[in-house]
Formats: sequence, structure tokens, C-alpha cells
Amino acid sequence: MTRGETKRTRVSSGAKWEPIVGYSRAVRVGSHVFVAGTTSTDTDGNIVGKGDAAAQMRQVLANIERALTVSGARMIDVVRTRIFVTDIAQWEAIGRVHGEIFHTIRPAATMVEVRRLIDPELLVEVEVDAIVGSGDAQQA
Repeated sequence: MTRGETKRTRVSSGAKWEPIVGYSRAVRVGSHVFVAGTTSTDTDGNIVGKGDAAAQMRQVLANIERALTVSGARMIDVVRTRIFVTDIAQWEAIGRVHGEIFHTIRPAATMVEVRRLIDPELLVEVEVDAIVGSGDAQQA
């Protein structure tokens, strides 16, 4: 690498879709970590929490935490979340689970309703951006 270049590290979850679609679960460039849209699947690809938006959100955040850990980041380093839901009427249940994890971290966050996700049984998908070492930020 020459001066000024930053190493790019890809993290795979092992999902069968990653090589087909051409994406990584997470990508780290320098201290920045970008976690792709993450759903409530377990390690075997089964949907966790069918019909329960809060249960799906808990699994989503657990999956994100694993990707961050492999990337050398922590949940406390998350600076932005993007939440895609198939039924905005479920915002409070989903938001409360988000709040359980991020209540003191308080990343910038967006929640929007989308028509559907890749599987009709998926109710929520989340992307996060993190900056390694930013977890000790002060509130302005």
C-alpha cells in the first residue's frame, strides 16, 4: 500500500447469498465499519421470530453485533442505524428493542417503511455504520 491508502477488510457471515449478490456482511475501511442490511436469520439461514417484530429486531441486532465484533468494533461504536420495516405500525416494538441496546449510545437513526423485504416473513432489516473507538463520545 502506498501512503494515504487505507486497507479494506471484508467480513462474511457465510450466508449463501453473499457470493451470489456480491456483497459482504460488513466492510471495514480504516476505523469505519459498514454493516450491510441485516435480517433476523440464524446461522443456518432460518428466520428467527416469525410474526414477531420485536423478536426479529433482537436477532437482527445480535447478528449485527457479531459482524461488528469480527470487524474489531463494538455496539458502542455505532454512529448510525437505518431501520427498514414492512409495517410502520410496529415502530414502537422495534424502536423499544433498538432503545434497549442503544439507549446510552444514541446513534443517528432512521426508520422507514418499505413495501417488502427479500422474504415475506421478514419484518425488519437494519444497516449500521460504526467508527471504531468512537464509543466514548460526549453528548453535545
